[in-house]
Amino acid sequence: MAVGNETVVYLSEQVIVLCSCALSCVGSSLIILTYAVWSDLRTTPRRLLVYLSVSDWLSAVSYAFGVWRVFRTDSLDCVVQGAVSTFANTSSFFWTVAIAVYLYVFIVRSSQRGADSLVWFFHLVSWGVPLAITVAAVCLNKIGYDASEVSVGWCWVRIHAPDRVLWMLLTGKIWEFLAYLTLPVLYILIKRHIYIAHAALSEYRPILANRPPSHSFSSMADMKLTLIPIIFIVLRIWSTVRFILLLAGSAARLNPVLVTLHGIGNTSQGAANCIMFVLLTRPIRTRLCAALCCCSKCQADEPPSHGAPRTLLPGQDTSRPREEDSTSRVGID
Repeated sequence: MAVGNETVVYLSEQVIVLCSCALSCVGSSLIILTYAVWSDLRTTPRRLLVYLSVSDWLSAVSYAFGVWRVFRTDSLDCVVQGAVSTFANTSSFFWTVAIAVYLYVFIVRSSQRGADSLVWFFHLVSWGVPLAITVAAVCLNKIGYDASEVSVGWCWVRIHAPDRVLWMLLTGKIWEFLAYLTLPVLYILIKRHIYIAHAALSEYRPILANRPPSHSFSSMADMKLTLIPIIFIVLRIWSTVRFILLLAGSAARLNPVLVTLHGIGNTSQGAANCIMFVLLTRPIRTRLCAALCCCSKCQADEPPSHGAPRTLLPGQDTSRPREEDSTSRVGID
């Protein structure tokens, strides 16, 4: 509910969002840890996923601090928290799109060299643009207490800033809207290319009768290509709804359920990526189970591996045979 211009964040909302932040921190840390420990997973796409996880980890930590404190004034720690979360959240948008662009160039354009050459540009944009925006916002005194009108206890754009909506757009919303448009388009194009490649390859399957089928690989890859943009939109849409309701002057933005969904969505990206690219990735899941002394159970679920390990993209399953099409050179499953 609202008291004056302030949205009250209930204790139950704080607990739920703090749990979400903790899960996201653990998930992001697990992605980073698996990349650091297992050298055969250190491919360019998974390295991009690590950069995204760094942003998600920073975002979750800064949001957790804000939710725990529930700021009431433009204090120094409020400004610092708002600046860190603004930078990390915006950077997360850019890295999410960067991974999609990389996969598009790699798969649809069939150019690994072209995709790899974009990495330096991804760094420049995904770190540089958020940093420039955040520094400008802090220097112009735009970051501070926002009365949780479009947040859940943390600080963002100051509620008394005369050009508040403009800075809300610059420090997050405009990049969020662009991601909503870009991600579905890129992943639909990737899925379409893979479908066409599979259809062409199926004509030669009678000739390749000795090759074992890999329907599980294809279905998992297809599922992840479908889920990546859907999960992003489902998690982020609640903050967008509250922003639109703010522009419309609607008190519905103060609804506790909507506030809670906003808090969960903004802080769950790291956990969602961990589920997609660690827990649903067979070779990584198997190694984690072995590390947790569950090796026998995991081996019972693991079919025999065919062939030697190959280069992986985020979430690729090394236990499946190589397809002679675009999906053989990318790992989505």
